[in-house]
Amino acid sequence: MGGPGFWDNPAAAAAVVQELKQIRAVLEPLDTLERRIADVEILLELANEDPSGEARAEAEQSVTAAEQACAKHELAVMLCGPHDHRCAFLSVQAGAGGTESCDWAQMLLRMYLRWCERNDFAVEFIDEQPHEEAGIKSACVLVKGQFAYGYLRSEAGVHRLVRMSPFDAAKRRHTSFSSVDVVPEFDEEIEVEIDPDDLRVDTYRSGGAGGQHVNKTDSAVRITHLPTNIVVQCQNERSQHKNRSTAMKMLRAKLFALEERKREEEIRGLQGEKGEIAWGRQIRSYVLQPYTMVKDVRTGVEKGNAAGVLDGDLNDFIHAYLRGQAAAGPGGGRGAAPRPQGD
Repeated sequence: MGGPGFWDNPAAAAAVVQELKQIRAVLEPLDTLERRIADVEILLELANEDPSGEARAEAEQSVTAAEQACAKHELAVMLCGPHDHRCAFLSVQAGAGGTESCDWAQMLLRMYLRWCERNDFAVEFIDEQPHEEAGIKSACVLVKGQFAYGYLRSEAGVHRLVRMSPFDAAKRRHTSFSSVDVVPEFDEEIEVEIDPDDLRVDTYRSGGAGGQHVNKTDSAVRITHLPTNIVVQCQNERSQHKNRSTAMKMLRAKLFALEERKREEEIRGLQGEKGEIAWGRQIRSYVLQPYTMVKDVRTGVEKGNAAGVLDGDLNDFIHAYLRGQAAAGPGGGRGAAPRPQGD
């Protein structure tokens, strides 16, 4: 990096710097772990010589610390896929069921916003379509931070809610579905051929928060890719040009993810396990009545504190998924350096 001409090509230099950061994020914790294990070995030798002394207590503390460090590095190994270091576009879409599903979609969006807050990820709203009565029809946010995609890719799929409906005067139990989609944010380096004739571009007036300048002009943009029926939309900027640019960026990311999934012939690829937003397709169930429980269908992880999960306590589910993918072998765990470690 310090050599002559390194910065002559800024784009290439930035790519090298980014790659170096990713490598360091894995190697530096490993070096620290190796030193910690060497210290533990010395303390254990001292403890064997004096079992009743202070060396034994210190050795036990060091072993516990080393075990925790190993757990953190385990996540680093699991997050070593080609895209896991990237930021992530996270979209929530209400399923069939009208107000019930739209309210559930908003609950899911809040859950991920709280998870981001707990784990120091920044969030930028891209688009939000409110429902007429309550909740949201759909929303998209950009989660900013290193390895955001690596963690959140585990959340792609259909989420099922069972509760006593607050919108039902008879207080009957309802089941609602909403889907979550997660794709990495790519820079301009990816090449995805998009025929302009395959696009339908619609502009409309923003309906969400943003003030008079955002809402008084047709600055929001919706782009439909006709061959795949992928729809992306953006309304967070005052400028229609900026919203179109962001929407195209999301479209390229979704098309790239779709092609990669086809190429690798994986059921659980970059788009997760999405399918019909209905019964039998869910990856996780959230039960609020007659008892409280959240269960991940893929990993079997259960938590009785449903309120805590809906408040962003997701790391147990995310870590279990990553471990399962890693255990599945090459291609199973795609992700590189630890971030969230519990709340």
